[in-house]
Amino acid sequence: MSNFKVGSLFAGIGGIDLGFKNAGFQIEWANEIDIKSCNTYTKNLKHNIICDDIKNINPELLSNIDILTGGFPCQAFSIAGYKQGFNDERGAIFFELIRIVKQINPRVVFLENVKNIKSHNEGKTLQHIIQTIEELGYYVTHNVLNTCEYSELPQNRERVYIVAFKKQDDFMRFQFPLKEVKRKSITSILENNVADSFYYEKSKMYPLLKEAMNNRNTCYQWRRHYVRENKSNLCPTLTANMGTGGHNVPLILDDKGIRKLTPRECARLQGFPDDFAFPEYGNAVLYKQLGNSVSVPVVEKIAKNILLALG
Repeated sequence: MSNFKVGSLFAGIGGIDLGFKNAGFQIEWANEIDIKSCNTYTKNLKHNIICDDIKNINPELLSNIDILTGGFPCQAFSIAGYKQGFNDERGAIFFELIRIVKQINPRVVFLENVKNIKSHNEGKTLQHIIQTIEELGYYVTHNVLNTCEYSELPQNRERVYIVAFKKQDDFMRFQFPLKEVKRKSITSILENNVADSFYYEKSKMYPLLKEAMNNRNTCYQWRRHYVRENKSNLCPTLTANMGTGGHNVPLILDDKGIRKLTPRECARLQGFPDDFAFPEYGNAVLYKQLGNSVSVPVVEKIAKNILLALG
């Protein structure tokens, strides 16, 4: 365990924090606005979490940290959202994060967001984010990492990771991790004895699903009018709306039939251990929490490289 301390904004259920903790950092405090996410967080991570709007956070009351992390709201920049960017209230929250960076002045800032932020507004959004951080005296680097390429997890999930260092020497020593050569199979993350409620035999689209789904080693999706197979034996990007039904829900074929993934299987696809506990919420809440979270092993790899850069 290192002596470097982490503060976490937009902490969600703690995916980024768990990755940094696994890498050897000390999590000092976290902030999350959603009470249900806070409840999941506190079942698994025991340090202080402030369940409140970031706008109400007074940095002067926070204990000192070395690294500030934040998976700031991505819906404003997402392909799946309205792509309003900084015109969206959720996008403007980025400047609340900057307010806290200004006052805390951490040695490292680590941010995560959807890949689409790179192309949003012809690239000007990401450029503005980087320039804003640089104006605070940071050296900034960023990269797009796909979960299936930088971990063993069989999920296609591309995310932008931004890492900013206050010291140029730290920045010069940092490198993003190398690609992972091994990958788990879809079948290796599946649960046994899954409840009937997850199966699609009673669905009106079942005849089409049954005709199209014959590979047990991959995921499928219902795409409004047809069934799409992932030819790379991957799960598509887990999303926050998987629990609402409809299209784009990842489907698999097992010994019992055709079904959607369980929340525990989604947790495994994000790299959460099986002892990561969830409150007794409905599945829609759990799907949302996991779809909004991060791939823990990818964050852990980046965090280990940050630790090496700090010396």
